[in-house]
Amino acid sequence: MNLIHFYLLSPLHTGGTTQEGNLVGISRESHTNLPYVPSSTIRGKIRSLVTDQDQKFALFGNEIGKGADNLEQGNIWIGDGSILWLPVPSLSHGVVWITSPLLLRRWARLSNPSAIIPDVYSCNFINASTNVYLKDAILKGSELKDWQKWKDFVPQNSATSSMDKVLVLPDQHCATLIQMSLWRQVKIKLDEHKSVDGGFRYEEAIPPDTLMYFPWGLTSQANGSGQQSQADFKGLLATNDIMQIGGQESLGRGFVQQW
Repeated sequence: MNLIHFYLLSPLHTGGTTQEGNLVGISRESHTNLPYVPSSTIRGKIRSLVTDQDQKFALFGNEIGKGADNLEQGNIWIGDGSILWLPVPSLSHGVVWITSPLLLRRWARLSNPSAIIPDVYSCNFINASTNVYLKDAILKGSELKDWQKWKDFVPQNSATSSMDKVLVLPDQHCATLIQMSLWRQVKIKLDEHKSVDGGFRYEEAIPPDTLMYFPWGLTSQANGSGQQSQADFKGLLATNDIMQIGGQESLGRGFVQQW
């Protein structure tokens, strides 16, 4: 089991399965309603980076409809992309990155099972006399708890060096703030006279500066070729530290720095 972390350099949109009115949603987990990046989206992007056909087949298998009648599995499996930290605006502290015990436990199970999950309202900028304003929420400074080992839960990389204010919220409150902090872009169709032609729609996106991750590993059929496939996959990622995931590439959406 390996982890790849990725830091959003721009908003990221992955199409959801439902559309409510004029809102085009993003992919969400069915049990938490939290945004995520489907493993098929990540796998398809990384697969497109491979130029050697033999290596592509060894890592990812074949594709139905391209000269193959049966689907053959490759040596590499890739999991879904999950949120670890998400930035929210704060009138009192600029930008604060939030998470919850649920999100931290998910990540710790894959990276450090013995890690001690901090209490809710743990933060690294405690000041008992100063309230914290997050969107429409107000937290009293006296409720906050000093968190000395917060860097153990923030994977270190040049991309995460700006994450200087972090806060652990209860699961329900964190989910609400994540929903409120998603980007919503208005799309309007104009005619040749720059007049509105038809209706408009909103498109959701995960905001830039969000820290996410996805697991990967070797499939059970890798057998003797597993070590070579693992080395090839790591080399592929090492030479593509900035990738574009999801739709709207022409609008600069979905660019991430991964490590």
